[in-house]
Amino acid sequence: MSEPRISATASFLNYAPVALAFGTSGLRGLVKDITDLEAYINVKAALRYLLSIGDIHASSTVVIAGDLRPSADRIIRACVQAIVDSGCQLENAGKIPTPALISHAISAGRAGVMVTGSHIPFDRNGIKINKSVGEVLKSDEPGITREVEHVRVQEYSRTATESAFDGSGMLKRSPELPALARAAEEAYIRRYLTSFTCGGLSGLRVLVYQHSAVGRDILPRILREFGAEVITAGRSETFVSIDTENITDEQLDRLEEFAVAAEASGRPLHAIVSTDGDSDRPLLTAVLPGAEVHPGRRRVRFLPGDLLGIVVAEYLRADAAAVPISANDAVERRMAERGVSLQKTKIGSPYVISALDELRRAGTHARIVGWEANGGFLTGSDIQLKSGTLAALPTRDSTLPILANLFAAAEQRIGLPTLWNRLPVRSGRAGLIDNVPVAVSQAILANLIAPGAVIEVEFDGAGGVLDRSRPDAMPTLLAEPATADWQQRKATLARFFTPTLGFDDIVRINVLDGVRVYFHDGDVAHVRPSGNAPQLRIYANSDSQARADEIVELGLREPDGILRQLERAFT
Repeated sequence: MSEPRISATASFLNYAPVALAFGTSGLRGLVKDITDLEAYINVKAALRYLLSIGDIHASSTVVIAGDLRPSADRIIRACVQAIVDSGCQLENAGKIPTPALISHAISAGRAGVMVTGSHIPFDRNGIKINKSVGEVLKSDEPGITREVEHVRVQEYSRTATESAFDGSGMLKRSPELPALARAAEEAYIRRYLTSFTCGGLSGLRVLVYQHSAVGRDILPRILREFGAEVITAGRSETFVSIDTENITDEQLDRLEEFAVAAEASGRPLHAIVSTDGDSDRPLLTAVLPGAEVHPGRRRVRFLPGDLLGIVVAEYLRADAAAVPISANDAVERRMAERGVSLQKTKIGSPYVISALDELRRAGTHARIVGWEANGGFLTGSDIQLKSGTLAALPTRDSTLPILANLFAAAEQRIGLPTLWNRLPVRSGRAGLIDNVPVAVSQAILANLIAPGAVIEVEFDGAGGVLDRSRPDAMPTLLAEPATADWQQRKATLARFFTPTLGFDDIVRINVLDGVRVYFHDGDVAHVRPSGNAPQLRIYANSDSQARADEIVELGLREPDGILRQLERAFT
């Protein structure tokens, strides 16, 4: 991974510091680069920024928590030192899910610091800051970055004797953590127990795959409170990376083993649930009855997060929603059928949150929700359920989509497979190639995107190009030279997405985030650089899972797949 090196450094340091960078959500980096000094600089700078905009005040309390990564404890202590040195008070919420921290921080009007790398491997980690009103948004990042530069200059100007850090960038003396406070964890559990129906999951038998998820004990507790019989499996003291947007066959095989073992007693298992590392993204699989399993097929059926979100939105009776452009286009189809106002955003929760804020400010919708392809679900307004009000929580959450799917099936007296069979039949797949430098990805996009502010175009088949950038307005014909520019981009894409590979004519292109290509037969291929790593991703939608899988495989094939061809052609 190519990380941004820092030109100036402190005289007392014996290494070349690497700056933390904002990804799609929060700061991320290799653990070896997240020294105590680097964590300290970034957290102290973020708090200075929040002070400067009046979000917090001198002596404000800041809530801190972390996940179960092996590097979390050390980084937490460095963050604690930054909070104390900023003149703030500290609440130690312990090891809890990111949504639990942010929900509590918002309700108490406090800033928060979550040490987590989410789903990425254990050799990486991250720091997620939230304001007293919610997540740090993209509009906040420039201000924080400026403060980072100021704090860095101050810390680097100290002598070896004056600095609180040694030559390797580690604290000479780590601070003591205050006593653990359970308020955030307990409030998060109450959030669901007071809004969903008591005993509503009675009769369900659910297995919780615990692995190293920070919410691995909270989720079973919530499910049991609702009457479900809960089995736990797979608990690990070694960090396990679970990317809910890219569940592998190996991981599904493990879930299959859990299902078989759980049903050895002859009693049926209805679902397997889990989350990613910081428990803000859900993993949910239905367990098919034995009579419905064909030879060579798995008992477990995984539903991707963007489709899970459709069920949640319907259960909550949403009237407005926001999802990233990478979401399965089944979302667009179902929301249109239900008359739900839908906004497409760039990829990353800060963009979804900004869209939720926009919908809320408009004042024309009462039940506003959002979700991502990873399954993390956000609520932009308070939503009344049968037993109480679910307060707005504009950050990714894993518990709500798990509960909403289980309750939706239970209340209709059907199984999850039947519930999911009612969704639009659209299949998706995603994949990526590593070690693609940012400059290479930028060069690819520069050759595939026409200049100008147009976000989405449609080709009318007669040489005309329609501007479809505004979903709430009628498409309009582009004038020259924009029409020629987009026809050229279409021709360029057709060189790589060819009939030989099974691709039909290109009918639409969206460039909100990467390049999303719509074909006449309904297939979709989306090429996009990763937001926080040197990776090039491809997403696919199709009417069959086999074709969606094939599109991604054609993109990733080494050494001559579509992504590698793009890399060679434009660099």
